[in-house]
Amino acid sequence: MLNLTTSVALFDRAKPLIPGGVNSPVRAFRSVGGSPVFMQSAQGAWLTDVDGNRYVDFINSWGPMILGHAPQVVLDAVTKALPNSLSFGAPTQREVEMAELIRQMVPSIEKVRLVNSGTEACMSAIRAARGFTGRAKIIKFEGCYHGHGDAFLIAAGSGALTAGEPDSAGVTRGVAQDTLTAPYNDLPAVEALIAANPGQVAALILEPVVGNMGLVAPADGFLQALRALCTEHGIVLIFDEVMTGFRLAPGGAQQLYGIKADMTTLGKIIGGGLPVGAYGGREDIMNQVAPAGKVYQAGTLSGNPMATAAGMAQLRYLHEHPELYTALEASSARLADGTRQIAADLGLNYTVNRVGSMFSLFFTSEPVTNLEDAKKCDTAAFGRYFHAMLHRGIYLAPSQFEALFVSTAITDELVEMYLKACRESLVEAHGL
Repeated sequence: MLNLTTSVALFDRAKPLIPGGVNSPVRAFRSVGGSPVFMQSAQGAWLTDVDGNRYVDFINSWGPMILGHAPQVVLDAVTKALPNSLSFGAPTQREVEMAELIRQMVPSIEKVRLVNSGTEACMSAIRAARGFTGRAKIIKFEGCYHGHGDAFLIAAGSGALTAGEPDSAGVTRGVAQDTLTAPYNDLPAVEALIAANPGQVAALILEPVVGNMGLVAPADGFLQALRALCTEHGIVLIFDEVMTGFRLAPGGAQQLYGIKADMTTLGKIIGGGLPVGAYGGREDIMNQVAPAGKVYQAGTLSGNPMATAAGMAQLRYLHEHPELYTALEASSARLADGTRQIAADLGLNYTVNRVGSMFSLFFTSEPVTNLEDAKKCDTAAFGRYFHAMLHRGIYLAPSQFEALFVSTAITDELVEMYLKACRESLVEAHGL
């Protein structure tokens, strides 16, 4: 049994001070039960909590730690930058270098603006698209998460042609009426929304590979069809690559699927573990952003010297070592294929989705291609599985509806450790 005494005590201290005791909802373990684990340190593939327990990490800070925790190349860059001050609120050379490297790695990005989070990047991209087109409405997909901006916290309306409804208290119906929602991978629904709102849609935003209803891949031809629709109707196509950017390929999902978005939002990996976001795209759209244009967006800590030091070190390393993606593909395939085979051996026939170094085990035997499919999962069984894995030293996302992220620190030995724990945990979760 794990000793989580200190974690439990810290959670009890936090609850009167912080809403729900955590600073981001999924950390509260609400969907799996129990108290969250408070972490102390991490190195490579391993996390160590405040009680001294160690876990192999398959969250990797929800994606940024593609090289594992505390990689020396990133630590060295931050250490070198540290004596020069933590913030200037003024331009720096590294911001220019980062913009150059992002543009080199993601050719659809002609100009880029650094911000402080993926949420901020997505909010800003939508504003820029609206300013560029002079239109008000946007299309998003059910189950795609683009941060906690008001325009994105919208559930599907009562029918395919209706505006959405606020999915969070504090989001007004006025905001919701400008957000149209469609099921992911449902091209006819998108076509119907565009037809019902002629000349009114400024942007279509999506995760090209979804990580926020579990890992869901685009159906064959889906992204290409969206590209053609947006071109035909003058709609700005925005790829939210906060998760997938520089993870699925050096050029992200756009490189993997051969699609050129009009705008792209980035985060996670480009900060090397520190808070960074970015949005960029076609020059004519980005020239609408102040001070070049009339779309206002600003940030005191944008281009922070510590964050850009960490991010540049990690991006350069990935750019200079493309073979890492081949290794990630191989280890991720072993993890996902092994998980699928174990479930089948146990008579569970669960669904495993994977794209590159992201994957999910869905507790349903049916294919998962959209949010409604994902909702069919046995979440109670997943909760039991999560805790069984945790007690075997495997740290998974504490939700059925979050993707797992593999780092280059996952060795063959750790793959075998995961698969052994997976088999034992599925047996335990189902009483087999």
